[in-house]
Amino acid sequence: MPDNFKLDVDSDGIALVTWDMPGRSMNVIDVSAIQELAAIVEKIAIDAAIKGAVITSGKETFCAGADLTLLESLGRTFQELAKSQGEEAAATRLFEESRKLSQLYRRIETCGKPFAAAINGTALGGGFELCLACHQRIAADNDKTRLGLPEVKIGLFPGAGGTQRVSRMMQTADALQFLLKGDQLPLNRAKTMKLIDAVVPTADTIKTAKEWVKANPKAKAPWDTEGFRLPGGPVYSKAGMMTWPAANAIYRRETYDNYPAARSILQVVYEGLLLPIDRALTVESRHFAKILRSPEAAAMIRSLFVSMQDLNKGARRPAGVPATQLKKIGIIGAGFMGAGIASVSAQAGIDVVLIDRDQDSADKGKATVQKSLTDQVNKGRMQSAARDAVLARITPTADYGALKDVDLIVEAVFEDRKVKADATTKAQAVNAGVVFGSNTSTLPITSLAETAKDPARFIGIHFFSPVERMMLVEIIVGKKTGDAALATALDFVRAIRKTPIVVNDTRGFYANRCVLNYIQEGHLMLLEGIPAPMIENTARMAGMPVGPLSLNDETALDLGLRIVRAAEADLGPQAIDPRQKKLLEDMVEKNGRLGRKNGKGFYDYPQGGKKRLWPELGNLIPAKLSRDQVDALDVEELKQRFLVVMAVEAARTFEEHVVTDVREADVGSILGWGFAPYSGGTLSYIDMMGSKKFVELCQRFEKKYGPRFAPPQLLLDLAKTDDRFYRRFPPGKKAA
Repeated sequence: MPDNFKLDVDSDGIALVTWDMPGRSMNVIDVSAIQELAAIVEKIAIDAAIKGAVITSGKETFCAGADLTLLESLGRTFQELAKSQGEEAAATRLFEESRKLSQLYRRIETCGKPFAAAINGTALGGGFELCLACHQRIAADNDKTRLGLPEVKIGLFPGAGGTQRVSRMMQTADALQFLLKGDQLPLNRAKTMKLIDAVVPTADTIKTAKEWVKANPKAKAPWDTEGFRLPGGPVYSKAGMMTWPAANAIYRRETYDNYPAARSILQVVYEGLLLPIDRALTVESRHFAKILRSPEAAAMIRSLFVSMQDLNKGARRPAGVPATQLKKIGIIGAGFMGAGIASVSAQAGIDVVLIDRDQDSADKGKATVQKSLTDQVNKGRMQSAARDAVLARITPTADYGALKDVDLIVEAVFEDRKVKADATTKAQAVNAGVVFGSNTSTLPITSLAETAKDPARFIGIHFFSPVERMMLVEIIVGKKTGDAALATALDFVRAIRKTPIVVNDTRGFYANRCVLNYIQEGHLMLLEGIPAPMIENTARMAGMPVGPLSLNDETALDLGLRIVRAAEADLGPQAIDPRQKKLLEDMVEKNGRLGRKNGKGFYDYPQGGKKRLWPELGNLIPAKLSRDQVDALDVEELKQRFLVVMAVEAARTFEEHVVTDVREADVGSILGWGFAPYSGGTLSYIDMMGSKKFVELCQRFEKKYGPRFAPPQLLLDLAKTDDRFYRRFPPGKKAA
């Protein structure tokens, strides 16, 4: 058994349990850690010479949480046992295995010896649940420390006692918000919420924890003491009746019941607060085992943890190419996108030359960064000294000569071939050997590379807006792009702490091909006479973060019109839907409605007020449905139309080798445009439904709504045997 923990007992009989997993940068909870900690806890419990214990970490952080590959393997084990021994036996085994950590933490809490957690850094998930099971929580004063239970963000919920302890430590409404949002809290907020007991200087953390253990030999958890009262009052009380109906309504509004784990949080807290703690923990464990079996949890763990971790670690980086040391980069274009790229680069410690057509324009770009960072300072999310250090790394200029010694150039000028070609020519006249990345959302990289001196060192680096918040970067490989350019681009994305996907060149690449289908579907629904509020609401009910009309306002209607016209000019009239083109022409050219940027799009954006749908929108709609026709609309079908039209396009890109790895298709769809996260992504959505059923749905929609729903041959082939993408093309194996 590996030595994950070190046990030292001092002269006062206080045990120091130091968690320091060998070969890992952070402690995680896996089978060996659970077994070893359980043995140590038993030794502490039965050894009369040991008076109590302090648990701490030998690393910079306390614990990153559970090794989710362990949970993923539990799900696979359940499937195998269900086939060989039956579902009941498999469910029983899963329940017993998945509750071992909860039972261990309860043993710590009730073994009769005082335990204190000396939290010397970030503690998340099961690691923070370990802290909650200790009788006292002492944290080292560190601005970088974050504490939380973020499991809900990957389709799970805290299953080692977290829901029951948190809901007994604070007001019920606060506990539910903490559990359902999955926030990672700084120390001051955690202390205010009574999740930790004290914050002390780092050097005093263990000493303070030991002193507490020595002074409290008979410590018990509050809920194990006689006369304990719930901070939020009983469920069936005036306070409870003010909490639970509202909590249920908020849950429905925010999730549309798409997330089984979020629903389980409500249920286990509700039921648990009606029961003694031990029975409540059993209820939590039963629900946790059930959630582990859900397809949503399996898909979210796979995409949002396992696959994302693989991509962040360089799964697609060419082997044998030396790492690029990016000390200084050049960014051409100081507009909104260029300023955002400059900001995240400087925050990563990279010096930035920010170029625009004149000094004033370049200065405005840096001012945009300054305003954004100052907003963070004012919200308490950044120190003013850190902001000033970031700004000091950005040099605004109109002089292309400043690019002579940069390690990478990122062009982020206007989405126009001539403008981009001019920027490329000027930059390469100064520094021809550097890798050149174009931030383009639709223009094919191969054609843009024609103006480059060396197309092998030209690559697409597509950021999403706003750059500071969007975690995805789409790396586009042109026909002549070389491995060195790809490796440099991936090194850059990793340095700025974004997640990359690598796609092959095509019009719109991967993300925009799919998301433009989403926007178009909203347009066509509108033209069918479906009320705009219904379009927006059903899209959110399907799991999208915003409706298609709202999203189009954010991306700009005039840009959408330019994309439609460019596709028509390059590919012919059959490549577009004339109904959509006319709608955009009416909005942009006849009514001057460009979107949020000019305060007028599908929505109105009054200054100082909330946006609202444009009241005159109905005048542009040729078909009007009667109230009876609207009432007869199938909401489930509307939801499916949105998801299917994107997923079928994702399948087309996979068939065409635009996307070549299932992980990138799924992670890219969630991070890039918010495709229903509970599904695990576009291809996981197809797999979850089953390829045969999905193809049947596509064909029904194709007959009813048109060829945009036609399934590609790859899907037809999968449907013959009801095969799955992840079975036919396992992660790392490209489409044949």
